Amino acid sequence: MRPVEVSEVKNIAEYELIRPAWRPQIMALKDRRRIRVGGHLTLLFENRDTVLYQIQEMLRIERIVKPDEIAHEVRTYNELIPAERELSATLLIEYDTPAERAVHLRELLGLENHLWLEVAGSRCPARFDDRQMSPERLSSVQYLKFQLSPRQVAVFPHGAKVMVDHPHYRAECALAAGQLQELAKDLAPS
Repeated sequence: MRPVEVSEVKNIAEYELIRPAWRPQIMALKDRRRIRVGGHLTLLFENRDTVLYQIQEMLRIERIVKPDEIAHEVRTYNELIPAERELSATLLIEYDTPAERAVHLRELLGLENHLWLEVAGSRCPARFDDRQMSPERLSSVQYLKFQLSPRQVAVFPHGAKVMVDHPHYRAECALAAGQLQELAKDLAPS
C-alpha cells in the first residue's frame, strides 16, 4: 500500500472545509475495520485512508502548520500503513476507570506473545511495536502488524479470526464476511 505523501495533506483551513463531508465516510470505514475481541480489546485495522485521516486530525487538533512538523507527522503515521501481505492495526486496551486500567495493564504484560490472527487453521502472530512496550505495564494503545503467508492471503476472504490466549485474558472473534471483504483489500497486490 502506497504511503501518504506530504503533498496530499491539506492545510488546516482547507481541511476544515472538507472535514464535514469526509469525516462521516472515514467513521463508516473505521466501523467496518473495527474488531472487538472480548470485553476489553479492540483492533482497528489501518489503511491509507485511516492514516491520512489521522494525520489530518492530528494537524487540526495540535494546530501543526510548519512544513517540517507536518513531514514528521506523515513519516510517523505512515508506519501504520500495511506492507505487502500485511495487516496493520491499532490495538486499544479499554477499561472504564484509571484504577482498573492500572491493574489490567500490568496483568497483561506479555500480551505481545499471546495475540494471533488465525487463517485457514494457521496462526499468524501479532508483531507489536516494541517502542510501546515497558517492563512494568502495557500502554493502552499498541501498534501491531500481522505478516501473512501467500497461502493465508489467498484464503483470507474465506475466514479468519483474532485470538488472545494470555493467562489473564482469553478471547477470540471470527471476522464477519464484511470485515473479511474490507481487510482483504489491504492484502491485494498494489
